[in-house]
Amino acid sequence: MAVGVFDLFSIGIGPSSSHTVGPMRAAAVFSEELKASGKLADVASLRVDLYGSLAATGHGHGTMTAILLGLEGFHPELILPDEVEERLAAIDATGTLQLAGSVALPYGVKDMVLRPLTILPRHTNGMTFAVSDAAGEVLHSATFFSVGGGFIVREGEEDAALKELDESKKELPLPFRTAAELLGRCQSKGLSVGEVMLVNERASRSDEEIREGLLHIYSVMEGCVATSLKREGLLPGGLKVRRRAPDWHDRLLKESRDHDPDYRDPKYWQEWVNLIALAVNEENASGGRVVTAPTNGAAGIIPAVLYYALHFAPGMDQATQEDRDDVVVKFLLTAGAVGVLYKEQASISGAEVGCQGEVGSASSMAAAGLAEVMGGTPAQVENAAEIAMEHNLGLTCDPIGGLVQVPCIERNAIAAAKAINAAKMALWGDGSHRVSLDEVIVTMRETGKDMSSKYKETAMGGLAVNVVEC
Repeated sequence: MAVGVFDLFSIGIGPSSSHTVGPMRAAAVFSEELKASGKLADVASLRVDLYGSLAATGHGHGTMTAILLGLEGFHPELILPDEVEERLAAIDATGTLQLAGSVALPYGVKDMVLRPLTILPRHTNGMTFAVSDAAGEVLHSATFFSVGGGFIVREGEEDAALKELDESKKELPLPFRTAAELLGRCQSKGLSVGEVMLVNERASRSDEEIREGLLHIYSVMEGCVATSLKREGLLPGGLKVRRRAPDWHDRLLKESRDHDPDYRDPKYWQEWVNLIALAVNEENASGGRVVTAPTNGAAGIIPAVLYYALHFAPGMDQATQEDRDDVVVKFLLTAGAVGVLYKEQASISGAEVGCQGEVGSASSMAAAGLAEVMGGTPAQVENAAEIAMEHNLGLTCDPIGGLVQVPCIERNAIAAAKAINAAKMALWGDGSHRVSLDEVIVTMRETGKDMSSKYKETAMGGLAVNVVEC
């Protein structure tokens, strides 16, 4: 199945799509396969090996606890925060895992084998699961890779997955892999970028399902913000990072509403954008429910820029609810189209190409979405996406303590502002520009290859080693 908008925007839990959502999904797949094999009752022991970046920063990213939940049969898009807390508390108290939801097995975080210096050939985010019977015979084993954005690939199935992707793309009405192809589709059909994406989504869903699905995605984004604004105190993990979103929100309500609950003073647009980005990423850092957009580490950028589109874009002060819903749908479809380009030609994994692949991609997607809903032509939309990524090239992934807090939370706010500026710059032009989006995406990919591994989510370089954890 080709990458679609609902693959790029999926619901999960924090703090990381590649280190939390992906590993939980892989563990859930493994447990389901084991249950289907009929060998579950014979399991006497379990072994989990984590490699590379998963092992190096797994504790701070919640990788190990996510895997425990997955092994119990929970999926990231379905589990609720209360269930997370309940099950992890039970595992910690009893030292026992309910494998596939039914077989009690003594197992916990401390039993996992960490191999941070061993990189498996396919990807740095590798993990192996194996279960054996009482005689030590392996009953079932599998190796998975978490390749960013919550996507997982099983070892040995990479070629098959690529073949399936190529075949499914041919079935799409308007397939595209590059920005040049996307613009060509727009020109030949007289469609906008978002409309091309909509035509392709219709291959698997009705218009009603697409609209309802995207509006649900945005409702989860809004719910994430609302939950975050009610939380106070310090973020978990030991860095003692104070939550800022609630205080900022109170201040903005006093200063920018002018006694009208629906009014937003335009001079405070950036403060509101900063607030939304921080709120989402503080909730993500807390392990809360978020939307990968396209990753958890960059989850605050698209909601923040979409908030700008809904509250500060020209004409939105007179918009009906249906108008606002139209903006949400158009924005997410356009952002999704640009996200496809990054998945096809490069990567959205911080462990593979650095934070340019996460925050950079999200900023580029958000810039495109904003340019589209503000009336941009396809060429202007492509230009906006290009500007945003061009000025995120080389961004490293070096979270302190392996926690998705510093510099990740503020980085989302900065990148959201970049996206808005990129869209405005593109809309003041005619769409013509010297560097194409495709050239920038390839450059990001090559920059990621050249980047030292210590700057790619390993906690071995940058701020991760130059700032004392206390």
